[in-house]
Amino acid sequence: MQDHHIASAFDRDLEGVIAMIMKMGGLVEAAILDSATSLVERDIELATKVRTGDKAIDALEERVNEEAARIIALRAPMGQDLRTVLSVMKISGNLERLGDYAKNLAKRTTILAEIPQIDGSSTAIRRMAREVEKMLRDALDSYVQQDVELAADVRARDSEVDQMYNALFREFITHMMEDPRHITACMHLHFIAKNIERMGDHVTSIAEQVIYLVTGEIPEEGRQKMDRTSYAPELGA
Repeated sequence: MQDHHIASAFDRDLEGVIAMIMKMGGLVEAAILDSATSLVERDIELATKVRTGDKAIDALEERVNEEAARIIALRAPMGQDLRTVLSVMKISGNLERLGDYAKNLAKRTTILAEIPQIDGSSTAIRRMAREVEKMLRDALDSYVQQDVELAADVRARDSEVDQMYNALFREFITHMMEDPRHITACMHLHFIAKNIERMGDHVTSIAEQVIYLVTGEIPEEGRQKMDRTSYAPELGA
């Protein structure tokens, strides 16, 4: 009977933490889309909203970590229960980083709003950000449902984000070669695109935590990164 009460208390504690993770995930999804929209529409007010909203994401990560540590100390979980608590901490860390990247995008919006646009580039960046947001939504769904196949699908889709980044990188190079007046804008846009590509990596990490939670193993097969610009010093990559 006592073991049943302990298990029930653990489940209640865990449900509370997972609820915070889902709330955190919703805030991050919104931040990703809003930061990309603020860039396309040159909406400084929306960019400011993203920057100030990051504090709520940071606060949730702190609460998740505190509660997870309390659960470990009080309930002494083992086996899959321990994996669940550890995965929660890993996922919250990845979500916090995603929020930081969204904030960085919003910061660049205020700069890019003051200089001439590069035709089509902002729309392409928003398309890339939307793909990352969809991946994040699916990764969080796979976590709630403990769906390994969906998590593996998210992991595989990261290559699509890499390919979109590579295409943008080549486009920025072309713009800068054709007209040196585009260099400043292209440098900022490249920074944004690279941040979104890294967002994809963090979403993939969340998907890998789901696989770890369910199977007990982190996927060993290395993902082939499609980013071919890692050694491009001229763009500070």
